[in-house]
Amino acid sequence: MTDARLTVERLRSLVAEGAVETVVLAVTDMQGRLQGKRLAAEYFLNEVLAGGAEGCGYLLAVDVEMNTVDGYAVSSWETGYGDLVFRPDLATLRMVPWHPATAMVQCDLAHQDGSPVVVSPRQVLRRQLDRLAGYGWRAYVGTELEFMVFRDSYERAWEKHYQDLTPVNQYNVDYSILGTGRIEPLLRRLRTGMAGAGLVVESAKGECNLGQHEIAFRYTDALTCCDDHAVYKTGAKEIAAQEGVSLTFMAKYDQREGNSCHIHLSLRDQQDRPVFPAAAEQQGEGGQNDAEGPNGHGQQGRFSRTMEHFLAGQLACLGEFALLLAPTVNSYKRFVAGSFAPTAIAWGRDNRTCALRVVGHGGSLRFENRVPGGDVNPYLAVAALIAAGLYGVEHQLPLEPEFTGNAYASDAPRVPATLREAIELFDRSEAATEAFGKDVVRHYAHAGRVELAAYAAAVTDWERRRGFERL
Repeated sequence: MTDARLTVERLRSLVAEGAVETVVLAVTDMQGRLQGKRLAAEYFLNEVLAGGAEGCGYLLAVDVEMNTVDGYAVSSWETGYGDLVFRPDLATLRMVPWHPATAMVQCDLAHQDGSPVVVSPRQVLRRQLDRLAGYGWRAYVGTELEFMVFRDSYERAWEKHYQDLTPVNQYNVDYSILGTGRIEPLLRRLRTGMAGAGLVVESAKGECNLGQHEIAFRYTDALTCCDDHAVYKTGAKEIAAQEGVSLTFMAKYDQREGNSCHIHLSLRDQQDRPVFPAAAEQQGEGGQNDAEGPNGHGQQGRFSRTMEHFLAGQLACLGEFALLLAPTVNSYKRFVAGSFAPTAIAWGRDNRTCALRVVGHGGSLRFENRVPGGDVNPYLAVAALIAAGLYGVEHQLPLEPEFTGNAYASDAPRVPATLREAIELFDRSEAATEAFGKDVVRHYAHAGRVELAAYAAAVTDWERRRGFERL
């Protein structure tokens, strides 16, 4: 355990020394944001550690702007907007080095009777991890979040209505050392801050859009990865604000390349052996064996039958589960041919034109889902990937041949093109109901409709420019 990841005993010592004064008590809401309270550290240790804390149930029944919204079963005016219980998961205790004398703990949400809140994102993921454990498997995940940085502060960006902002780079800096060097002080703060919070930093690189960058972190178990993702996304914005700049993870800021959040997933068994490679490859042998499936040949390694079924499940369910991968109106504006965001539901080896890209070999064999953007809720997206994979395993789905060439120009099935289409597919999906339960399907389909209604009611700058004088 690093100094960033805390035990309760270590936290008590730090509080006694005066090194920790504040504990952030946080849950992740439907939008993937950290919500909660800042507690006096001694109060946390004396009261909240054992009994938890409470917070208004509307945290799972509001829109992006925190407006109360009718139609949710979990919390409403009819139920009085009562409290839910914040139950600390002590495995998430960590330091928050970009705030002085501060630690954080992430929580599960429970009802007053102690039962879990099944529609809370962390619980949606936990349910799928429990299903996976029934097969003796654990999921390992890495998320790759891109963001765009502007020299304007968040306050100035608000005042300018997010128009005419100044990006920190004026041209494509994909892989450019010079381009990342321009803002290395910020990137360094982000890397060291996240390392100080217990994330394992791998690299930083420039991306294609103006001022666009990515920091990559080492993969870890699925729940920890999603917890870390939420901490990173909030922490990056807080650090940027401290530096007087702003950054955005929105999926599509302008007509250039959007912000992606590619998700890599692999499985291991109870003996910590990788599940996706064929058994012969795991043992370092050559040749075929019964564990190898019909699509198992190629430069990047042979697939086990489990991987074939798991990947086939991704293809079968991607359209129906797209709402959990792309939750906003803005999400679907990323899906443009030739933009490195996928439009075709196909798989290929190291093929960035496909929605599903298989990479690695041997123990690192895995697939990458390229559909999510920076606005994704990681818990819901990873839950969707696991549920899709298990659908393929349980139905023994065969894996279609890999796609080679330009999938943008193919006749493969398409990623849903709009939020409305994704909502309709999710709402009537038997696979979604079987995997997540009716309550979760209703909850997130309703959240999608709330987002869609808000967008439909908005008058945009595009409409004003187009119609103010000329119509």
